Amino acid sequence: MNEKAITPTQRKQEEFNEAMARYHRTGRYAWVYVWVSFLNVAMQVVLLVIAMSLDISIFSFILALFIAYFVTDFINGLVHMYMDNNDNYTSIWGPFIASFHLHHKTQKYKTSNVFFIYFNESGSKFWLVAYLVVVGLLCFGNVSPLLLMILIMIGILSSVAEVSHYLCHNSTSKIVSILQKYRLLLPMCHHHVHHEQDNVSYAFLNGTSDILLDKIAAKLYKGYGNGTDKHFETYEGIGTFNRKK
Repeated sequence: MNEKAITPTQRKQEEFNEAMARYHRTGRYAWVYVWVSFLNVAMQVVLLVIAMSLDISIFSFILALFIAYFVTDFINGLVHMYMDNNDNYTSIWGPFIASFHLHHKTQKYKTSNVFFIYFNESGSKFWLVAYLVVVGLLCFGNVSPLLLMILIMIGILSSVAEVSHYLCHNSTSKIVSILQKYRLLLPMCHHHVHHEQDNVSYAFLNGTSDILLDKIAAKLYKGYGNGTDKHFETYEGIGTFNRKK
C-alpha cells in the first residue's frame, strides 16, 4: 500500500523542523546573532557621536526626529512583513528564518533589562549592518546635516523598535503605557492585532506606518495565518533569543 502523500504544509513543517535542528546542532548560528548585535551597536555609537557634532538647529533636529520616527517604523515594518512570509527554510539562511518565526509561537519574552534587549535583539537585523555602513560612508561625503541626522536616527531607532516591541509584550509600567498612548512606543492593543488577525499591523516602532504597510501586505502576501504560522505547529524544541521558554 502506498503511503499517503504529504501535503505542502507538512512538507514545510518538515523543512522548518530541520532548519531549527540545524540551528541547534552547533552554536555558530547563535554566535552570528551576537556578532551582528556587536557590529550594529558599535556602529550606532560611532554614528551617534557624529550626530552630536552636526551643525543643526533645534527645529531641524525635531524635524529630523519626526521624519525618522515614521520612516523607521515603515522600514522595519517592511522587513517584518517580508520575514513573516518567508518560508525558504532549506536555504543557507533557513535556520535564521525559522528562528524568526518563533516570535509568533512564543510571544512572551523572558524579562530582561532593556539595554540587554536593545543589544540582543539587534542581532536579528542583518540588513541594518549594511545600512549603517552606508550611512557611515556618507558621513565623509557632501551630505546635508539634516539628511545625515535623519539617516543616523533611522539607524539607531531601528534597534529602539526592538525595545518597543519587547515592552509591548512584557511591560506593565505606567510610564511605558503613557508613551504607548502618545505613539512614542508601539501600543500594546495595536500590536496584538498582528497576532490575533492575519497579514496586518507589521509596524514595530510606534505603528503609525501601518496604514501604508497593511495596503502593501494585502497586495503582496496572502498572510501568515495559514502560511508560516502553520509551519512551526509540529516543532517541539525551544525558542531562540531571550524569549520566555
